Amino acid sequence: MEDQVIAEKVRHLSAEELELYRLRHSLAHVMAAAVLDLFPGTALGFGPPVENGFYYDFETPRKLTPEDLPKIEKRMRQILQEKRSFVAESLPLEQASEKVRALGQRFKEELLADLRARAVQTVSFYHTGAFTDVCEGPHVENTSQIPHDAFALDSLAGAYWKGSEKNPVLTRIYGLAFKTKAELKTFLHLREEAQKRDHRKLGAQLEIFHIEEEIGKGLPLWLPNGGAIREELEKLAKEYEFLDGYQRVATPEITREELFYRSGHLPYYKASMFPPMVLEEHDEAGELVSKETFYLKPMNCPMHHMIFKVRPRSYRELPLRLAEYGHDYRYEKSGQLSGLLRVRGMCMNDAHLYTTREQVKAEFIKVMELHLRYYRLLHFESWHMRLSLSDADSTKYIPRPDLFKEAEDICVEAMQEMGLSYEAVRGEAAFYGPKVDVQVKNVVGREETASTNQVDPMAAMEDRFDMTFAGADGQLHRPWVLHRAPLGTHERFIAFLIEHFAGAFPLWMAPVQVAILPIGDDTMEYAHRLREKLFKSLVRVELDDSNDTFNKKIRNGTTRKIPVLAIVGKEEVSSGTVTVRRYHDQQRKEKLPFDAFVETILQEIRDRVTPKPAL
Repeated sequence: MEDQVIAEKVRHLSAEELELYRLRHSLAHVMAAAVLDLFPGTALGFGPPVENGFYYDFETPRKLTPEDLPKIEKRMRQILQEKRSFVAESLPLEQASEKVRALGQRFKEELLADLRARAVQTVSFYHTGAFTDVCEGPHVENTSQIPHDAFALDSLAGAYWKGSEKNPVLTRIYGLAFKTKAELKTFLHLREEAQKRDHRKLGAQLEIFHIEEEIGKGLPLWLPNGGAIREELEKLAKEYEFLDGYQRVATPEITREELFYRSGHLPYYKASMFPPMVLEEHDEAGELVSKETFYLKPMNCPMHHMIFKVRPRSYRELPLRLAEYGHDYRYEKSGQLSGLLRVRGMCMNDAHLYTTREQVKAEFIKVMELHLRYYRLLHFESWHMRLSLSDADSTKYIPRPDLFKEAEDICVEAMQEMGLSYEAVRGEAAFYGPKVDVQVKNVVGREETASTNQVDPMAAMEDRFDMTFAGADGQLHRPWVLHRAPLGTHERFIAFLIEHFAGAFPLWMAPVQVAILPIGDDTMEYAHRLREKLFKSLVRVELDDSNDTFNKKIRNGTTRKIPVLAIVGKEEVSSGTVTVRRYHDQQRKEKLPFDAFVETILQEIRDRVTPKPAL
């Protein structure tokens, strides 16, 4: 029920948020009044505030077009100058129904019928001059309190009345609204920048990935440039994980269904899994010999558990940290697929840590510190953590609330000891345990779930994998498990990085790290020698030996966002130097001796020097 949702939302707003909510809500009414003035006979739908602005749904006598928006916006500014007051009125339901019938607003009549079915006794209205709307508020006191230069009508869209495809399609007008003109201008600039940085657009321009319908929706092809980025992320993760005591494993991408029944993914997670594959073997006479059912794995944990069980384990081996960049498959609905952000085939920066009960908190903290190490390197400066907890009323979770509560307490204690702020959310935990998801914003404000860290007490349950280790007391004990993916999946994380860096990746990560631009045929031998030196040092280097002009070669390298352009002309050949032009500092050029240039490049790659992304 939309009015109930709005009322609940308003109750949780801060004073500053409420002020902006009032402003946006009031502008929605002003827009509705303007549309009624310009298009008599318009039927009104809903008009709530939303993030960054407001919208209102209309059924107009003729179809609205983008060319109508400036006219509506002009009329809105005229209304603001009239200094109309927002006046609240509450009426008993029957009187309210009479008022709405007099207004001739059929959608509002339907809304009141819904209120009657819910036994609502009174209905709230707001009057703004001659305009009246069924509304709970809140609003500003007077239209003069609304800045005339801090809003703009933005776009048109179709929207089913009350969100049901059985109902008429209304025209939704979206507006932007902020407290000041400067804030509106900043938002428009950031949005324009975000559109330039869209990972789907840049992914095609920079030849990073491609999704081919003939292969399947949500199953990306990684082109060579994307493959290079993946390799660098894996190399980074493998180094950090090696230093943190992880051991690498590899597991199959399909398994028999019995394993997923044992893990609990069937039936808990079945809706997100690809359909089963039934394999039958027949003898020469055609008689059925065997029949097995396999599933593509949606995650790697059951496989890692089986690796733990390969042989008896001792407490001296714990914590045992098993890491894998595992390929997983999840059946996302086609309407939810979006570039690399939501896919059906993914490669996950996965690991499972098997610990004693006493080691869980320390390992949880160590994993969170690994998260932070990545964020510092990549300049993720805007992020927050969400702690997902269980819901006591749900049947989704493992039937051991005592273990679940113990795992939740561990997460809370660890986060508090680290001084990490977080938002606790009930009902969003995994079926086997609580988790911390890290929501990261890139430089233009796009937020994604980038990383996760989960505590799994389910391994301590006797009826699952029956994993045990010999304790110091000589008795068998059951391990606890941490599931963690600080770099998430290649797909989502690289989508985020494309937008975070606007496709201008740091030197160590860039698909092409150095482009050598020779000027004139008599510099080719020197240029090839430089390329050979870099290439044998495992630098991704290209030599532009085309017949293009020097300026075009510069443009090509800049368009491809290659971090280092090495310019080689007659002067450089005679002096044994290289002129260096960097993408991240295009105004500055520096001249370095041949060997010093090569060593500088290698050192920056080794150190993973990462310039801070800027708008």
